Amino acid sequence: MEHFVEFEDVCKYYQTGSVKIAAADHLNFYVDKGEFCIIVGPSGAGKTTLLNILGGMDNCDEGNVWLDGRNVSRFSARELTTYRRYDVGFVFQFYNLVQNLTALENVELPLIYRKTEKKKRHTLAVSALEMVGLSERMNHRPFELSGGQQQRVAIARAIATEPPLILADEPTGNLDAGSSDEIMRILSELHNSGKTVVIITHDNSIAAMADKRIEISDGRII
Repeated sequence: MEHFVEFEDVCKYYQTGSVKIAAADHLNFYVDKGEFCIIVGPSGAGKTTLLNILGGMDNCDEGNVWLDGRNVSRFSARELTTYRRYDVGFVFQFYNLVQNLTALENVELPLIYRKTEKKKRHTLAVSALEMVGLSERMNHRPFELSGGQQQRVAIARAIATEPPLILADEPTGNLDAGSSDEIMRILSELHNSGKTVVIITHDNSIAAMADKRIEISDGRII
């Protein structure tokens, strides 16, 4: 069976002076369509490198990365831009919201990049904010929102384009326990709706929620 996500012998190297460091060291794993996959490991293990390669924000130096039968690691720069716009919704640890835009305007941004018609763009953004429970806060700017609310805006932004793959980089890393539980509930609901969700975390309690758990250390799956 063809897997939805597959890493084949993927390597990523960084040069520090005369030392060559493998941030990704011959990674082999797969995630099937609709799975909830959590990647765990300590800081510096290579988790974010893995996610950035899968999200098309970084290139691997060796190996192949497949998504839904397409070899992402062979994409041109233009193809990677299209891939990031249409295939992947990314949730960052530090939200990455534009501070002078409202929640609604932040969620509309990726739809603007896709040249989505204004009326449809508004409808999709409102729907995404309703899904994360922020319909009454959509006209507030980030500094008027709590950390948990800002992360919910970030999730709404990631899902407004209706991508098949959701990637989340330490989505609860800066949140209190209550907000963390709410974010994980939303991500679980996205998974239950049929999305493929891949999360990286150092929190082993979150890993218990996964269909698949991958542990990484020093750039290797252990």
